[in-house]
Amino acid sequence: MAPNVPAMYEMHFSVPMTGAVLNPINTRLDAKTIAIILRHAEPKILFVDYEFAPLIQEVLRLIPTYQSQPHPRIILINEIDSTTKPFSKELDYEGLIRKGEPTPSSSASMFRVHNEHDPISLNYTSGTTADPKGVVISHQGAYLSALSSIIGWEMGIFPVYLWTLPMFHCNGWTHTWSVAARGGTNVCIRHVTAPEIYKNIELHGVTHMSCVPTVFRFLLEGSRTDQSPKSSPVQVLTGGSSPPAVLIKKVEQLGFHVMHGYGLTEATGPVLFCEWQDEWNK
Repeated sequence: MAPNVPAMYEMHFSVPMTGAVLNPINTRLDAKTIAIILRHAEPKILFVDYEFAPLIQEVLRLIPTYQSQPHPRIILINEIDSTTKPFSKELDYEGLIRKGEPTPSSSASMFRVHNEHDPISLNYTSGTTADPKGVVISHQGAYLSALSSIIGWEMGIFPVYLWTLPMFHCNGWTHTWSVAARGGTNVCIRHVTAPEIYKNIELHGVTHMSCVPTVFRFLLEGSRTDQSPKSSPVQVLTGGSSPPAVLIKKVEQLGFHVMHGYGLTEATGPVLFCEWQDEWNK
């Protein structure tokens, strides 16, 4: 069976190439916060994974319907093989794709980004201190950020990248595009747990992954059978607060090579990379 490509990853390429703008939403937010985002962003189409259908139903109840701003069209994504349909009249994602033209029409094939400063994505902060703030990412910004990750992280050709970082965070720190630019393979897991991480590293020969330091705790707390030494180290880029040296040492003993990066919340991927200094060998 052909591997399944998550809709979120596909849409990081397909949506911009229609001239539209992405708006990846943090699935950990509550209904009230998501409603604030939708009222502000005014999306025309809302793609909803079946797992989050109850949450979105609650969100839509919180948004009044105005003639000037009707509710967005719902497109359902069934990647969990559910047999029930949470929205009775809505189209599903695969059905939407089947309605498209197999070969682009002359007008579609002519689409180009006319201005590199045009938006490619609208990302929102978590809203932990106030209402979420919308951050516009341009085509140029995404391009430069994706390339900087390749250079700063020294990402070689054909990487095998394990997604333990959500794609709604700065478009996966723009690694959605970095991995494609290097001809890489994306290994996507639905839930981030130690058994899933170790199983997929072994199964697919993972070379790269990104995560916040919290995931290091998962790796250390995994069962002893999970923590088998790796034949070659997995390159890990971590962000957020700098993990303590003791934690890094423990994780590297499990076969991971850690680099710390710094970016800006929802604005870009990593822009600074803490490269190893020779004097640290002492």
